[in-house]
Amino acid sequence: MEVQGERPAVSVGSIVYATDFSTCSENAGAYAKMLAGFFSARLLVTHAFLLTQAAMEVEQLKGKLSKQREDLRVRLEQKAKELSSSSFEAEAVLLVGHPNEVIPALAEKRAPALIVLGTHGAGRVEHELIGSAAEKILRSTPWPCLTVGPHTAPPSKDPPPFRRILYATDLNPSTARAAQYALALAEQAGASIDVLNVIPEVALEDPAGWEELRKQHQDDLRRLIPEQANEFSSPHTFVEPGTAYERIMGHLEQDAIDLLVLGIRKTPFLSLEMRTSGAFRLIANAPCPVLTVMG
Repeated sequence: MEVQGERPAVSVGSIVYATDFSTCSENAGAYAKMLAGFFSARLLVTHAFLLTQAAMEVEQLKGKLSKQREDLRVRLEQKAKELSSSSFEAEAVLLVGHPNEVIPALAEKRAPALIVLGTHGAGRVEHELIGSAAEKILRSTPWPCLTVGPHTAPPSKDPPPFRRILYATDLNPSTARAAQYALALAEQAGASIDVLNVIPEVALEDPAGWEELRKQHQDDLRRLIPEQANEFSSPHTFVEPGTAYERIMGHLEQDAIDLLVLGIRKTPFLSLEMRTSGAFRLIANAPCPVLTVMG
């Protein structure tokens, strides 16, 4: 998935759907199938695993496939068959390695790509691609990730895939790339788009200062949206005081948003941010899928 030229345009060559075969990833599979059809893209159904010691010994010493690998291959091919349609055939790609390493590598190999994965977002980690592993994947690839949380509604059976998009931004330059994807998707899907910036409530201590800050941020939001966006959508911009999580969730629930777009920053301190970042908290609780774009 890439943005081309001055006018935002989305190009998707591959949909990389990562599954752990759990129930929480089933809905993500439905979105992956829907998006593959919409973008006329290849659908790659993948599972990443680590060989057990016994399986490793069988493959290294006996020179044959282990039962572990063979069982996963059969299971993955069955999943790919289930997600195939009359217009495309899904491809099963079994990967050996840590998910946050081999899945982004596959997306890079089959670029331009969009990674789709599911997460339960809370509780202890029980599978390879849920919880903290999901966050590691979306933080380790330059390609956009569509994450489907446990509260996400199933995709609409009728196109377009998204009818109303919310792009939430803190106006940090490092996350501005996400705006391009939000606008490009809005144009290609014929969706309306809202742009939201939340200012911490501390600004309210000075009412006069708050009003000046609000106007400044409103102008900054308008500059994010090129004039040609009015040709395919009716962008609405919002600058609101409060907590980002609460304001964003409020818009998602009240305005029937069916795609949230967020920019995230690359950081080497992943272990300190697992399951605590604002982006991952939104993914875990959003009623719609969340598209994250690394800045």
